[in-house]
Amino acid sequence: MEEYWDIIKEAYSGYARYLWQEITFQYDYKPWWQNYFWALILVSLFFFAWEWLRPWRKDQPKFRKDFWLDAFYMFFNFFLFSLIIFNAMSEVVVNAFNQFLGWFGLTNVVAIEIGSWPVFLQLFTLFIVRDFIQWWTHRLLHYSPRLWEYHKVHHSVEQMGFAAHLRYHWMETVVYRTMEYIPLAMIGFGIDDFFFVHMFTLAIGHWNHANIKVKLGPLKYLLNNPNMHMWHHAHDLPEGRKYGVNFGLTLSIWDYLFGTAYIPHSGKSIKLGFPGVKKFPKTFFGQIFHGFKRKG
Repeated sequence: MEEYWDIIKEAYSGYARYLWQEITFQYDYKPWWQNYFWALILVSLFFFAWEWLRPWRKDQPKFRKDFWLDAFYMFFNFFLFSLIIFNAMSEVVVNAFNQFLGWFGLTNVVAIEIGSWPVFLQLFTLFIVRDFIQWWTHRLLHYSPRLWEYHKVHHSVEQMGFAAHLRYHWMETVVYRTMEYIPLAMIGFGIDDFFFVHMFTLAIGHWNHANIKVKLGPLKYLLNNPNMHMWHHAHDLPEGRKYGVNFGLTLSIWDYLFGTAYIPHSGKSIKLGFPGVKKFPKTFFGQIFHGFKRKG
């Protein structure tokens, strides 16, 4: 037990050091530009300016409803949640999992070693595998009544904008990372490979939620986009699709392959949310504790 307390303490202090180094650029273990903290700010400012200059829904306020709440969510879910609990918790779980493997004489679960592949091919494989896992996980958040209660936080957005991308319940981080861990571990990926993939998916996620519109042409069958994602957030779902539509995070191709794509028209002015959204908690603390109380 003492071993795990040491892991928790080191995880807290290690992540706090990491976060401070990101903010102040005080690191020498990677290029200066591979900085998650400032990359988040730059990507967000880019889409913020785009929304202001070329808004899709021109009647929507520049500082839309819940903008500042969503801005806080961006930093909470991208950084603070890891500092508060997730990094320490995940370190404990990974070490416990490795000990479990050790009981059977296994040192890892790597099934396909791709470390010798060209870097671009490694990153492409990481991106495709991870996005496919996330697509199924996202469907699970809609199909499971228990998980849907957590996912409601993200769907409580009533006016769409880029910052809504990272408004989600902290339990979603736990679910997604749990579902991703073993498949990604089986192909031998380390965190050092992650920056480019993470920034690309962050930018696409911001774009999907932004108050902008771009005609993609045939690329719409490959990449998720604001027009498609608006229908995912629709208050009123189409008949026979009570669990939702358009589950893609970065890629739209999975929805077209598995028959969950739905774009009847532009969706520019559709009502967003879900039945009962007006009674859903409006504050940060009300939302992050939502989903734990069993319905009587």
